[in-house]
Order: sequence, then structure tokens, then C-alpha cells
Amino acid sequence: MSGRERSGGGHASGPKRHHGARNGQGGERKGGGDGKPSPKPSPRQSTAREVALHTLVKVAESRAFSNLQLNRSLQEAGLSRQDAALATELVYGTIQRQRTLDYRLTSLVSKGLDKLAPWVLQLLRMSAYQLLFLDRIPPHAAVNEAVGIAKRRGHAGISGMVNGVLRNMERKLVEMKSGINEKEPVQRIGIQHSYPDWLVERWMETYGEAETEAICASSNAAPHASIRVNRLLASREKALGMLADAGFEASASPLASCGIVVRGGGNLASTDGYNKGLWTLQDESSMLVAEVCAPEPGMAVIDCCAAPGGKTTHLAEIMNDTGRVVANDLHPHKRKLIEDGAERLGLRSVHAATGDAGELAKQHGAESFHLVLLDAPCSGLGVIRRKPEIKWTKTPEDIQEIAKIQKRLLREAAKLVRPEGRLVYSTCTIELDENERQIEAFLKENENFQLDPHWPEEVLAPLRASGIIPAEHFKGAVQLLPQHFGSDGFYIARLKRVK
Repeated sequence: MSGRERSGGGHASGPKRHHGARNGQGGERKGGGDGKPSPKPSPRQSTAREVALHTLVKVAESRAFSNLQLNRSLQEAGLSRQDAALATELVYGTIQRQRTLDYRLTSLVSKGLDKLAPWVLQLLRMSAYQLLFLDRIPPHAAVNEAVGIAKRRGHAGISGMVNGVLRNMERKLVEMKSGINEKEPVQRIGIQHSYPDWLVERWMETYGEAETEAICASSNAAPHASIRVNRLLASREKALGMLADAGFEASASPLASCGIVVRGGGNLASTDGYNKGLWTLQDESSMLVAEVCAPEPGMAVIDCCAAPGGKTTHLAEIMNDTGRVVANDLHPHKRKLIEDGAERLGLRSVHAATGDAGELAKQHGAESFHLVLLDAPCSGLGVIRRKPEIKWTKTPEDIQEIAKIQKRLLREAAKLVRPEGRLVYSTCTIELDENERQIEAFLKENENFQLDPHWPEEVLAPLRASGIIPAEHFKGAVQLLPQHFGSDGFYIARLKRVK
């Protein structure tokens, strides 16, 4: 799954407010010396803050994914790299910290936040985020820019209100930046780290107060970038050297044997190594799934919900591009994503297919695969770093509905497994109902399957060293939390068919 990388260019050294060139700013010329009319002034280029505001309003109105809407907005605006980085930080940070921002703004907006026009509310949130969380942006710059936007989009009354609210916040910054004085743990964590109460309460029941606060804090951090080295074309050492030569700050992943963590340097998808198929952009937790699968060369393998194909191509690489890897996805338009990825990596064993994962046994026949991977659709609560709007759009009812779908898909996936074959179930969430309870229910209904603890040692070693799994008596399933390695929250269970 693709996610955000917050580049430091926008705010690490103080943001550059880019207003764009405007012809004729000193007054409109009626005509030149030759009597011909002067050309019309070109449209004013949007600033980073205007692009961020436009994106925030669109995400709120249409419930669109922030990363997709932001990409569209940035492509249309044509900002400099520095300003694009600032716009990115403002969008993700404002959504991520929404509850905290509203908590502070509520005391400053006399008529209440719910009475504000949507764009005004988003403008205040975005500006409050700069004041409260981006120390290297001068407060006067954040306020002045907000007032300027309010004047261009609204009237004098709105710009005056925006100015008054933000100046008041600026005067109270020390107080506003202090901790949340709520005694009740759910509300304290929810307001301090900006999460809905129902989600905090749910996690506290599962993980306890301290672990829940760590989950919330870690999920607010900007995600680091990581790549998976294509073992068929390069070693990790070679890739690290290439990245260093290209100016990237890179190090070997402590979690995934083929992974590299990258913390600076530019767009990894435009590097020679990516274009030549030497590596793929993928989160470290996601890399672990194929390593847990541990397919052998020549096997028949199916990835039931494959798009965009990251785990599929990883399976093929582990199999030395021999055997057959079927990459199935429900949506026909995603098939090309899988095919393009396999072609870029030079993989011929991948065969993309379209179909309902709940009917795969009819299409391929029962007991037709040595290995079946079900990377199931889920609530996505393990990837809030990358899609912060998830915590505001998901509900407890959504979790129950998706759990029903997972149960149906898991039942169907099991039909595809040969005797002595493997079934691997994974999700990018940290919800019990979608993970542990899903597997427990499946095993009760399917006595011919059992958890398989015989994972590759290279997978188990970092998990043991970090205390995530016990040194002994590992059962065959793991829940990775966002704070464990700074990667996505992921659940992985490996099962074996014993009859």
C-alpha cells in the first residue's frame, strides 16, 4: 500500500511562502507605446497553504483518501519541492491532529466551530496546527497567511474573525501547548493524541492504557520510507551502496531481511534502482508477510486479494521466479497495476487474474495450491500514519461488517489449500475482531487446520529480540503494533492443513 513521506523541505529549515509570479502587480497597463493592448496578467499561482486548504476541504466533503486527493492537488498546482513538502505536512498534520486542534479552537471561537463554513473551519485548523505543532514556522507568518487566504476567499468579517482567533491563540501559545488536563484516561489520550473516544476505549480494553497511548503517539508520527530489494537482481548491500551514491540516507531494516529504511534524499520511485527493477517501495511490516509465507521454488501459489501486487511480486522473488503465482483481485482496473509491477521487476511467474475472492475454489478448483495468501480487506487501523482520516471515518459498525467479509473469504481461501499446504492470513489492522478472534473462530470450524509456528528463523529472530513474541512456545501468529518498529500495524497468522 502506498503512503506518505513527509519531506523536511517544507518546514525543517523554516518554510518558504511561495506566492508565485504575478504580471502587472503594480497596476494594469492599458496599452503599450505602439497602441497595442498589453497581455492579460497570468493567473496567480496557488501557495502551499492554499493547496493544503483546498485538499482538506475536498477530503472533508467527499471523504476521499487524503493521499489520493493531495496527489491530485499537487499535480494541478505545480508547486516547488519545498512548497509541496509544506502542503503535504499541513494536510496530514491537520487531519492527524484534528481533535486536539478543535479542543483548543473551541475556547477561542465564540459562536462554536459547528457554525463555521467548512473552508473557514479547515483554515483555522490548518493555521492552529502550524502554531501548535510546527515550531519552525514563525507564528506571525502562519497568522498573516491565514488572514490573506480569508480575505481572498471571504469578506472582511471572516478575515477579521480569523485574525482575532489566531492572534488570541498566538498570545496563549504556552498554555495551548501544555498537556491536556483530563483525569479520565480515555478522554485524556483521545484529546492529547487526537483520536475518537470509541477507538481509544476499544484499544484500552485490548492493550491496556500504556500500550494504547504508545499506539496513538506512534501512529501520529510521519512514516519513514522503505524499499524491498529484488533478491533476483541485487543484494541488499549493493542497493545500500547505490542509495548512498544517490544521496539517500539508508540503512538495513531491522525487521525484514530484504528491507531498507530510507530517511532522506528524494523520490525513491524516480531512482535508477526502482526503474531497473532492483527494488520496490513497500512497508517493512508488509514485507514480512511473504517472508512468513516462505514459498519454495516451483510451488503453485495464489494471492487472493493481490492488488497492487507488492506481496505477489515478493512471493515470486522468494521462489526464484519459478512455479506459478496467481495474483487475484476483485477489481479489473487493478489488474494492470499487478502486471506492470511484475514486468518492471522482470518476473514471469506472476499471472494476474480478476475475480471475487469468495468464489476462487470454483474458478481454480479445490486443493489446487501449495500456498494460499489471504491479505484480507480490513479497517486499516494499522496504517493511520499514512491515511489519518481513517480514525475519523471508521466506526465500530464498519469493523463488524468487514469482519463478516473476512470470515467468508477465509472460509473460501481454505478450500484452495492442498493437504499439508499453508494458508497465511494477514491484515493491516490491529483489531482483535479482524485478527486473533477471526483466526480462533476459523480454527474452531476447521479441524483440518492448525497454527503453524515453524516460521523462517530470519523472521523470528528480530521479533524475539524485541520481545514481540516469546522466546519459546511461539504459536504461529503475531500482531505488530505501529510503535514496535515504526512500521505499519500488521497481523500475520500462518496455518497448515493437516488433513
